[in-house]
Amino acid sequence: MVRIPDAKVALSTASVYPESTATAFEIAARLGYDGVEVMVWTDPVSQDIEALRRLSDYHQVPILAVHAPCLLITQRVWSTDPWVKLQRARAAAEKLGASTVVVHPPFRWQRGYARDFVRGIWRMAEETDVRFAVENMYPWRYRDREMLAYAPDWDVTKDDYRHFTVDLSHTSTARTDALAMVDRMGDRLAHIHLADGNGSAKDEHLVPGRGKQPCAEVLERLATRGFDGHVVIEVNTRRAMSAAEREADLAEALAFTRLHLASPTGVPRP
Repeated sequence: MVRIPDAKVALSTASVYPESTATAFEIAARLGYDGVEVMVWTDPVSQDIEALRRLSDYHQVPILAVHAPCLLITQRVWSTDPWVKLQRARAAAEKLGASTVVVHPPFRWQRGYARDFVRGIWRMAEETDVRFAVENMYPWRYRDREMLAYAPDWDVTKDDYRHFTVDLSHTSTARTDALAMVDRMGDRLAHIHLADGNGSAKDEHLVPGRGKQPCAEVLERLATRGFDGHVVIEVNTRRAMSAAEREADLAEALAFTRLHLASPTGVPRP
């Protein structure tokens, strides 16, 4: 007997970059993903709630999560005020039927935002049914130097949040133990960004199974726990030589995830 948890497998719209948000919906529908996570970034469609609703309805692909615009390249998307960005991400999630907003910890130079971040996330979480799932990051490295770019910390398990996102490409870049981080997150782990990595200082986001992260082990462990959050494929396909190669990578990632999100019943695992 095999037990399959209720977790849905979604495609991050970032996984088709440099193709568009609309392309991500097309691919998700064609390959049979359970939904999408919308990365809000410089593509105008990703910022437009009505355009996203039309894409979701047309392709019959639900929007399961909204990734708030937290990247350096999105500093001016949805305001320059980081709290306004989160308020707009929450409103988008509520209007689109998404259950989760993914948010990064602040950059260290965002001092006021960083100082109130933990308390502020709790306040926002108490005002909605949408989960604010704070994502683990990593130290920035250049040669032998390390810069702590995030505050309060890149390791979000050191602070008290209601919900977490674990990103396995980020655990690779941070050179930290992904399974141990999953265990520290415990029942507050609500969301997974599934990707692989080889421990490079660059955030690689490889297709699961092509690096050294315990992607299979994480999925199998969560399957035994009956994980019912979302598993989001967030991989880098920029080097794909064609649309067909990109789609093949995303099909492989989906197959890998579904294979390892199955657990033999009655077999205890650590």
